[in-house]
Amino acid sequence: MNDHMALRNRALKVGVFYDGGYFTHVTNYYNYVHPHRRRIHIGGLHDLVQHKLAELEGTRPSLAHIIDAHFFRGRFSAKEANEKPNQIFNDRVFDEVLMYNGVQTHYLPVREMRGRKAEKGIDVLMALETYELAMHKRYDVVVLIASDSDHVPLVRKLHALGCKTMLLAWDFEYTDNLSGELVTTRVSRDLWNMASYPLEMCPIIDDGLKEGDPLVLDLFVQKESVRHDDAGMDLFGNADTRTEEPRPEPQLVDEERHTSTVMSKFHSYGFIRYPDNNLFFMQDDLEGVLFGDLQLGDPVEFNVALNNKGQRVAKHIRRALPA
Repeated sequence: MNDHMALRNRALKVGVFYDGGYFTHVTNYYNYVHPHRRRIHIGGLHDLVQHKLAELEGTRPSLAHIIDAHFFRGRFSAKEANEKPNQIFNDRVFDEVLMYNGVQTHYLPVREMRGRKAEKGIDVLMALETYELAMHKRYDVVVLIASDSDHVPLVRKLHALGCKTMLLAWDFEYTDNLSGELVTTRVSRDLWNMASYPLEMCPIIDDGLKEGDPLVLDLFVQKESVRHDDAGMDLFGNADTRTEEPRPEPQLVDEERHTSTVMSKFHSYGFIRYPDNNLFFMQDDLEGVLFGDLQLGDPVEFNVALNNKGQRVAKHIRRALPA
């Protein structure tokens, strides 16, 4: 009994380290592609980490203390950012989001590589900083939001220090609505196998949303009842939306009915083949057919509409009648 009580009262020192490019890609997926249409809330993510670690380590969530959080990413120069609409403002807003959540930032300049702007050296910086802090602060657990196999040597070194590792990993794919290309995100299997506590975040999130798990619901910025900081912004830099009007329904481009085939399906949404750019649709857009009964390649008829962002989507979708 005493051993059990001691375990339940054991405090953990936790450090959280973000590969910023990867995290940005993941939160954009949930905001623009996933049916939930919300950005990840950093404070909510930290709450989830504390509860998962407490469950795995047999202690209480309040004793899984996140004593450090660090965010690593490449960044455009002031001159380059000034040439992009609102880039400087957006960078500043996101810095405030990280600051309000106690996350320290580490930036390196974005470099020109083969005619494209790319991050250079950020993984090395993240590994060096994480290892040095782990040596000095003696974390019990280091949490990595990362996907690249370049982090495998870091995990080995952390384990040699007696520090456990938790990996937050997302595997997903979707068809880009503009280019029609398949975008695939996969965590390195070597990194996954090396971590002490690898977490498959996609099923955790999807199951939690389906079941109404408060911990998962709080993982996202809430549009209706957001938690706001003193600057009047939510914790991911969105303006106070508590009084905003509901988004308008997509407006039909015309009354013409179009015919094509189902190109792809993901959870509760998909894409229909259509010239130039394929059309996004939600399961609620189906009429007379269940989403689960719709198969890839099935012929469908639909109307084309414009959503509130001016993007074409499919509405009023039915199975196409045989010719």
